[in-house]
Amino acid sequence: MSTLLIEDPLFRQHVMPEGHPERPARLQAIEQVLAQDQFRALKREKSVRAAPEAAELAHPADYVRRVLAAAPMMDFHYFDGDTPMSPDSADVALHAVGSAQRAVDAVMTGEAKNAFVACRPPGHHAETATAMGFCLFNNIAIAARHARKAHGAERVAIVDWDVHHGNGTQDIFWGDKSVLFCSTHEMPLYPGTGDLRETGDHNTIVNAPLRAGDDGSVFADSFRSVILPRVRAFAPDLILISAGFDAHERDPLANLRLVERDFAWATEELMDIAAKRCNGRVVSLLEGGYDLKGLAFSVAAHVDRLMGA
Repeated sequence: MSTLLIEDPLFRQHVMPEGHPERPARLQAIEQVLAQDQFRALKREKSVRAAPEAAELAHPADYVRRVLAAAPMMDFHYFDGDTPMSPDSADVALHAVGSAQRAVDAVMTGEAKNAFVACRPPGHHAETATAMGFCLFNNIAIAARHARKAHGAERVAIVDWDVHHGNGTQDIFWGDKSVLFCSTHEMPLYPGTGDLRETGDHNTIVNAPLRAGDDGSVFADSFRSVILPRVRAFAPDLILISAGFDAHERDPLANLRLVERDFAWATEELMDIAAKRCNGRVVSLLEGGYDLKGLAFSVAAHVDRLMGA
């Protein structure tokens, strides 16, 4: 088995206004770095479009209809000042959902040993019925629910190392004891959630906030002392990663000082748990990361470690 990579130029069709950080060039940078010879062994697939009903695994049907209907004929529709839709955004968002589900299918059936999905738009800020933070549908929440519904996974762990707290994922799983949500993130920073005291109805929400200026050693300490023990104890059937790379020291939207080796290390630690608890099953979905060089090098380090399983 090999690592599955789902990538597609179609994801660039989610066009953003001039100067928006969540831009199609992000995927071009990732595509270029993953075209190098060291990634030749990846099993590569194009995106898969989900039916609109797939998004209802994490969102009410009315919300899904409203998002899809909001796609403009031209220019942009704004859910808020940060979250626009362009004419093709609805279709692209459904491809992101479908690709997340396809990655789960491949890993849960043993077709691939693990997977990375280079998709846009990101998802972890999308709450149950609110689009925000560049996000329309919560791809990773949908993936977790799909693993449970389609493959009988009893417990799914989501680890989110994006520099911005995954408020949407937390919102969706606040009362769901079958999903463990663990997050490291900078505080105070958008969206303002992610306090240590936010633990959910069943103590399955785990937040480990970091402070501006923290580097990889502080990140690793937090991971070792807070995140990893909880994931081990949860004994998940699948580990999902909200793989944002905006905690990189080069990123313009935050103030942490991680570098590529920090993401590689975190990947290895989660893979080690997966090997012991769930037959190595790991699916990683792209979230943030807005400096193109930092993003590309971090994704390369992350995928390289996935391939080493």
